[in-house]
Formats: sequence, C-alpha cells, structure tokens
Amino acid sequence: MTTNGGTLSMVTRVAAAVAGVAILAGCSSVSSASSADETAAGPTETAVAGTASSGGTSADRADSDVEAANKKTVLTLIEDVFPDPTSASAKTEADAVVAPDAVAHGTGLAAGPSGLLDQFAATHTRVANAQAVVKHEAADGDLVAVHWQVASDPNDERSGEAAVDLFRVTDGTIVERWSFSQPIPTGTPASGNTNTMFSDLYANAAEPGSVTEAQEESNRTFAVGAYNTLFRDQDVSVLDTSFDPNYLQHNSVAPNGTAALKGFFSGSATFPPQESSISLSDGDLVWTFSQSAGATASDPFLAADIFRVDDKLIREHWDVVPTS
Repeated sequence: MTTNGGTLSMVTRVAAAVAGVAILAGCSSVSSASSADETAAGPTETAVAGTASSGGTSADRADSDVEAANKKTVLTLIEDVFPDPTSASAKTEADAVVAPDAVAHGTGLAAGPSGLLDQFAATHTRVANAQAVVKHEAADGDLVAVHWQVASDPNDERSGEAAVDLFRVTDGTIVERWSFSQPIPTGTPASGNTNTMFSDLYANAAEPGSVTEAQEESNRTFAVGAYNTLFRDQDVSVLDTSFDPNYLQHNSVAPNGTAALKGFFSGSATFPPQESSISLSDGDLVWTFSQSAGATASDPFLAADIFRVDDKLIREHWDVVPTS
C-alpha cells in the first residue's frame, strides 16, 4: 500500500434532485447491518437528538497521541489485510483488530472481522489484481477516515474505484465502520478538469503536523457549517463567503469554482435537504458524512465529502458518492 497524503459530484447530487428524484438518488444506501446494531452506534451530528455539534463522537478530539495510534491501527490493517483477504494471516490480523460484533454500515456489508474480509474479497473480485493506494487519511477523536483508490495500476488515477472508509476505534479495536465506493469515470472529464478524483492541487496545502488541534476543530465547525448552510438550508450566499471562487473540484462532472453550484442552487427547482451527520478534521482537511436532513440513526448515509480549508475558505473538494 502506498500512503501519501468522486464520479458523482456535489453538482451531480443537486442535478439528480432537480430531475425529480431524491437528492443523491442512485447512491447506494449506506445503512446499518441490522437494527440491533444501530443501538450500538455512536452519536451523530444530526441523526441523534441533542448531539448537533458532536460530529459523531464524544471522544476527546484534542488527544493527538490517541488519534495517531488509531490511525496506525487502521492503516496497518489495510496494508496487511487488503492484499490477500482470504489468507490465514489476514484472518488472524482482522480478528485481532476488529471487534467480533463491530457494526458495519453499508449495503451488503456484514458485521465483525469476517464482514471486513468479505468486503475486501469482493473488491478483488470487481477489480482484477487490485491494489490499495491511500490518498488521504484523518484521525479525530475515536474516528479514522481513509480516502483510497483501488486499481490494477496504481499509477493510473483514472482507473479502478474510489473509496472512503470510516472507522470508530476504541482502545485499539475497530468497533464500527462505514464504507463508500464508486467506479472512477474514464475518458475526458465532462467538466474539462484535468485533475483526478485524488489530486492535491492547492498550492498552500498545510504541511503535516503544522495545524494545531484547536485550528483543526475550528476548521471542522467552519466547513460543517458551510456544508449545512448550502445543502440543508440551501442558502447559496455561503458560496460567496465560505468558498474560494476558484476552488479546486476533483470530479469529472463539475468544473472548478463556485459558478456551477450557484447555477443549480439559484434555479427554480427544489430538492430535499441534506446535512452532515459525522465529521472529522485532521490537518487542513475536513471530512463530512451526510444524511437527509432530520435523519435518524438507521437512515442511509448519502456521501462522503472532503474539504481543504485555509484561512476561512474552502479551497479544494473531493467526494465519493456510492452508486447502486
């Protein structure tokens, strides 16, 4: 696995709703493995009453040592288990790291270590000679998120699948996880963008370790607020105050900048609102995981979005929107 550091975009999600279907229709419904499992799920920003500012965790978001250990647990698991998830060594490691009753959120996903192994094995079936290449990673409180490409040729960022996986880690053990993936579009991007779903293009991206825990939390609340203002409240004015007018958009549908989004949100059509339910921040990246506005804990998650925040502006955006 290489560590460094989606395509239906935000515009596509809006366009789908404008066409008369629910926002993010066509995305796979990332739901719980069972209704019983949901009772073990942690709090979310909007899905559980009274936790609007929690971002999906009650853990200490300022404990960088625990966050680093949690991130290492997840990255080591992917590195060691994904290459051959049917091997005895993969099973041994998964059993050691994933709780036997670990909740799994996602269409067709099963709980526990066997569910993770089955997910990885299914990915190998879909993508021949699959290799996992981690592009971005984050740890915040007890949450760890990984943005990665699965491809036969990791040097070709326009092949294979794009994925975001989210994990909850307690005392070194994965107790809950969510999974989002989509095929990577091939050919010339409709938007005219030459960047890929994974590129890092912002010239002033923060150096690793240079952003304080306090600034990370400030970035998280800022980006979540901007996301909810746009997608839940449908207040297009936030594009002028919280987004770089030329922000970098990593998909093959929407061009860079805010003009395209303004066009959709300023149109006459209406669409169902959605909002961030779980969020985390690491470095200058903020990750949001959205549900329909007012969702309950058992309702589907719709998409994973990543925003680069610098000087109180959103400068760059990636997303993964599962299709079904």
